[in-house]
Amino acid sequence: MKSFNELVAVLSDQPGREALRTMYRGIEREALRIDGTGHLAMDPHPKVLGSALTHSRITTDYSESLLEFITPVHSDINELLKDLKQTHAYTLQHIQGQKLWPVSMPCYVGKTTDIPIANYGTSNVGKMKRLYRKGLTHRYGALMQIISGVHFNFSASGSLFETMYSVSDKTMDLNDFTSNAYFGLIRNYRRLVWVLPYLFGASPAICESFVKNQSTDLAFEKLGRGTLYLPYATSLRMSDLGYTNQEQECLNISYNSLPEYLEGMQSAINMPSIHFEKIGVKVDGDYRQLNANILQIENEFYSPIRAKRVALSGEKPSEALARGGVEYIEVRALDVNPFSEIGISEEQVRFLDLFLLYCLLQESPNTDNVEEQEIAANLKSVVLEGRKPDLTLLRDGKPVALSQWMTALLDDLGQLADLIDTDKDKSYQETLSQCAEAVNDPSKTLSGKIMKQLLQQGVDHGQWVANLAHEYQTTLMNYSLSEQINKQYQIAADDSLTKQAQLEDCDELTFDEYLKTYFEHSYEV
Repeated sequence: MKSFNELVAVLSDQPGREALRTMYRGIEREALRIDGTGHLAMDPHPKVLGSALTHSRITTDYSESLLEFITPVHSDINELLKDLKQTHAYTLQHIQGQKLWPVSMPCYVGKTTDIPIANYGTSNVGKMKRLYRKGLTHRYGALMQIISGVHFNFSASGSLFETMYSVSDKTMDLNDFTSNAYFGLIRNYRRLVWVLPYLFGASPAICESFVKNQSTDLAFEKLGRGTLYLPYATSLRMSDLGYTNQEQECLNISYNSLPEYLEGMQSAINMPSIHFEKIGVKVDGDYRQLNANILQIENEFYSPIRAKRVALSGEKPSEALARGGVEYIEVRALDVNPFSEIGISEEQVRFLDLFLLYCLLQESPNTDNVEEQEIAANLKSVVLEGRKPDLTLLRDGKPVALSQWMTALLDDLGQLADLIDTDKDKSYQETLSQCAEAVNDPSKTLSGKIMKQLLQQGVDHGQWVANLAHEYQTTLMNYSLSEQINKQYQIAADDSLTKQAQLEDCDELTFDEYLKTYFEHSYEV
């Protein structure tokens, strides 16, 4: 593969710049519903929003209370964010005064046993989705499962891959080359994933109630009546307090190629767990989890990035990849941005564009166990103390200052920004200028801004978030949706309820038979 600088030179003509500019993006934003007192809403998923099982835009994640908003794919950033904002506005205008919790970490949760697990109806596929979540409850506890995040789906243009292919050695066909290039992106992303919590981590503080039943060796400081924080933390969501699975540490799934990844995933979903075996699968006629393997299904595999392909009906994620190769990637390392009413900003999207293109175009050697340990150590350092002055990370086994590494990266991203920006629009370069300020002054990162407000206002984290929830509710309740847009959402809700009813009417297998058939079928690797 050509070097980054060589590929930048190849792409510097007008067709190359258009190939770079053409990107496809989608966003999935999770948000807890809260009641008027700021506590977790305990009522079922509102029927006015449609079926969480079959609606394409509004669904639930782990809990009935944990909404997930999904955009279609967009090539225009403004249209992408407008679409997401309309879904937020429609939802808030139809949930009877409830609000959306505008940060990743939950607060004001009563008994965790009362957290309502998502219900998807009586079809076999709906019951399986619910049972999977029930298994997560037994394995990791409900509290960890209601942590929210933002997922960013990204694909580069076909013309970009064709240009890259044209200057490659052509030892494989274009489809395999594209998958291989995406896995190169993934490896580079994982090397640099610490950049995202540094700039955009937004959970430096949590409510004390979140750790009331957990043991932790983190040296928390206390603010107000019930706020815990680490002075230099960026994203406690991505720490050991967040969604982690120590059972998965033995899996060693490789990102060095699609075949190796698929082979590792196939092995992982069939690997038994002594720990989870103790929970039991079906006890006294009642299912507790889908199975006792380390992964119930492959969705349980935790990774800050995933290779994806749109699946056909009934197709598992890895089956889709095995069938057609990588179609896009899913970034999963983003906290909810509390300074945006929709959880993510335009500047974040523009940075992600540049960052992911860089990861795609930069040379990406295979990783080994030594580098994997370095990747994990760097991420942990930034998550817990990313804003610490003179923080050093490891690169190729040698210490390097975070600020030095970030500055060099921003210089490389600047080359891409120069190609993507036009004479009339310098948005990408402006975004990088803001990021450079955050490198020079960590208080300008998202986590730095949050801590500055908490400390200056002397307010508890929970109250600060509740105030934001009220502010965003007011903003979005007043956001004007056209009659046409309102009708589209109403039709989508009605159609989704009809689809769910049809699924429930056409099941021919018992649930036991359905599960047996599901797990007997596997893809070729």
